[in-house]
Amino acid sequence: MELLATKGLQGTSLGDVVEATGAPRGSIYHHFPAGKDELIAAAVDATGQKYLEWMDTFVGASPEMITGGFLQFWRHTLIRSDMKAGCPVLAVTVSSDDEQLIDHARAVFRDSRAKIAELLTEAGVPAATAESFATIAVASAEGAVVLARAERSIEPFDVVAASLTEQARQLLK
Repeated sequence: MELLATKGLQGTSLGDVVEATGAPRGSIYHHFPAGKDELIAAAVDATGQKYLEWMDTFVGASPEMITGGFLQFWRHTLIRSDMKAGCPVLAVTVSSDDEQLIDHARAVFRDSRAKIAELLTEAGVPAATAESFATIAVASAEGAVVLARAERSIEPFDVVAASLTEQARQLLK
């Protein structure tokens, strides 16, 4: 996940995985016999699972807190990596033409949007509004991560985060 987030799909080799994990190359092929694509799919799925587990901590929260929690996940990623890490799922989405990998990425994005919408609906936001806002939030955050990385500054991310948080405050009005 970390290699995809920092090096992208084409920049990540099995050799990089061996170096980063210390795992013997044979073990990687044993656990991922289909090679790099199988490993990448597993990393995309693990990213989605990690994100959903994080968002589970916001069950029962206000729309503002849900949105803030979603954004905190990505802000922390940017800060921790000195603006060098982004979203591994986005990295696969924009650089793969393999339909199976795209299917994994699509599922993660759909699940992410659905989780945000579910949490917002439970907080009292009408379902259609929650679904629309979840799509806007995911798309905006992904774009904000890209801008922050390109500019090597958290400022573009924080501008988007402030706007989304303000929009979230208005969802129950």
